[in-house]
Amino acid sequence: MQAWRVHTPGEPREAMRLEEVPEPVPGEGEVRLRVLAANVNFPDALLVRGQYQIRPPLPFTPGVEICAETEDGRRVIATPSLPNGGFAEYATAPARALLPAPDSLDDAEAAALHIGYQTGWFGLHRRARIQAGETLLVHAAAGGVGSAAVQLGKAAGATVIGVVGGKAKARTAEELGCDLVIDRTAEDIASRVKEFTAGHGADVVYDPVGGDSYTASAKCVAFEGRIVVVGFASGTIPTPALNHALVKNYSVLGLHWGLYAAREPAAILACHAELTRLAAEGAVKPLVSERVPLAAAADAVQRLADGTTTGRLVVVPALDGGASR
Repeated sequence: MQAWRVHTPGEPREAMRLEEVPEPVPGEGEVRLRVLAANVNFPDALLVRGQYQIRPPLPFTPGVEICAETEDGRRVIATPSLPNGGFAEYATAPARALLPAPDSLDDAEAAALHIGYQTGWFGLHRRARIQAGETLLVHAAAGGVGSAAVQLGKAAGATVIGVVGGKAKARTAEELGCDLVIDRTAEDIASRVKEFTAGHGADVVYDPVGGDSYTASAKCVAFEGRIVVVGFASGTIPTPALNHALVKNYSVLGLHWGLYAAREPAAILACHAELTRLAAEGAVKPLVSERVPLAAAADAVQRLADGTTTGRLVVVPALDGGASR
């Protein structure tokens, strides 16, 4: 089979190599899956660069989120077991963690429903306890993670402010249903939020960016607001001023979705059931901007790492030849 492998960490275009390798052999409690679609995530770029908290043995195949077919013909969503990741024709995954792929989504959309949407749901509902009528501020609203939070916020009855970088991404955020879109390259985030909310500020902030985005969030978070720290796509990890949180009476909440998978797997299943329901109702639908062949996976990961993408890039091996839904 064909698989992208990393022998030495580095930038995706240089470090990822498309090779002919044997099909992976499942370990104890694992199954082998035929990859139908593999969503490109920021952790994939960090894995390739050797900067992720998990460092699989070399060589490894990246790809942490897939829609796949089991050997008995079931269509599932899975998080592959590294080093046998999803940017390949076949991957392995824990049998107990397989989730049924929603019938309402095609393979590429189903591949993108898991990590970003689960993170968004746990961030908004479990950590921030968002309520209908509150104002939600989402950074990187046109990206894969941000677009999921926008849709989930609207489904929860929130007023959603989306922050993006550039006019093209602003159009995407508008199409997603944001009530206000702020172009951070041309507008001051805090001023626009305060103006839009008549000085109240954002009740909940969803921040997968860090850096200057966090700084702006602290300036415009509401009384008893909640800033959910999801990641640091900017490359800069902020250092919160706790005296500022005290004076303004807001909370800074960390979110590591993987801990729920380890500590509370039943909650993952319940969340997937809710996401499946929302997808069937049309309330959420992964924003798949490009479906690319397996041969283009390294380029897709590099473009995501460079911050030039909108929505989700999904690798579909069938585009190299074969069948997919």
